[in-house]
Amino acid sequence: MNTTAILVGLGPLLGWGLYPTIASKIGGKPVNQILGSTLGTLIFALVLAMIKGLALPSGAALFFSVLSGIGWGTAQIITFHSFTLIGSSKAMPITTAFQLLGASLWGVFYLGDWPGTTAKVIGFTALFVIIIGAYLTVWSEQKTAENTQVLTKAVLLLAVGEIGYWLYSAAPQQAKIDGMTAFLPQALGMVIAASVYALYLSIKDPKNSPFRQSVSYKQIFSGFFFAFAALTYLISAQPNMNGLATGFILSQTSVVLATLTGIWFLGQKKTAKEMTVTLIGLLLILSAAAVTVML
Repeated sequence: MNTTAILVGLGPLLGWGLYPTIASKIGGKPVNQILGSTLGTLIFALVLAMIKGLALPSGAALFFSVLSGIGWGTAQIITFHSFTLIGSSKAMPITTAFQLLGASLWGVFYLGDWPGTTAKVIGFTALFVIIIGAYLTVWSEQKTAENTQVLTKAVLLLAVGEIGYWLYSAAPQQAKIDGMTAFLPQALGMVIAASVYALYLSIKDPKNSPFRQSVSYKQIFSGFFFAFAALTYLISAQPNMNGLATGFILSQTSVVLATLTGIWFLGQKKTAKEMTVTLIGLLLILSAAAVTVML
């Protein structure tokens, strides 16, 4: 593993780590955030396709890739809604934990990962540690019935959103298409999901159509960060770079940056004790994630 590979592998740290904070900082409602960021991702994907000479796939490969993007777009809408409830610094560790759980369980029961009893025991223990880590990141010194109710609602939303994130990663596997080829049709699927949601809200309230609001198009900038992370992850996961396992572990470090920038730049305050517990929770999530991909 060389320095170039490590730097490329840290691309998702910056892209996915800053994406939720930048989207929250630019502002707007969840519909503005998803519409703009998916447009930014599509622009990035189109430029990449032109540079690399990538054509749209056809048949099942096209269908599953677009479906993958629709899954991500739908899940991200739900995640943006959770930001309005508990903030990105709490929502990101939870959604990361759910994605790790979903990907791992899919791998075990469908793809045949973790062969043997020992591997399964270690793997499921790691998943339990991930759940503990996620709980620690949202731990609060001052618990109230109202805060607990809001947190429960956000966690349930993120759990539902995991279905979309699972579809994002699992659908291309059905068509056995490589990530670079799937990138553009996935971006198209993301825009489709965002546009349908924006159109629905526009029909309900034509005067406040997100298509007419400038903040939607300012969010294109945040989409560039997501797309950059997705591209560098695809490169990092190549066998001649970091490989799938190490590339995945490096990409998951983005949750640390997303959590900390949410606290530092979005005013999502934590006490000293809460901050310590949050960092312990993040460490548990990352350590357990490393175990799941090394089995």
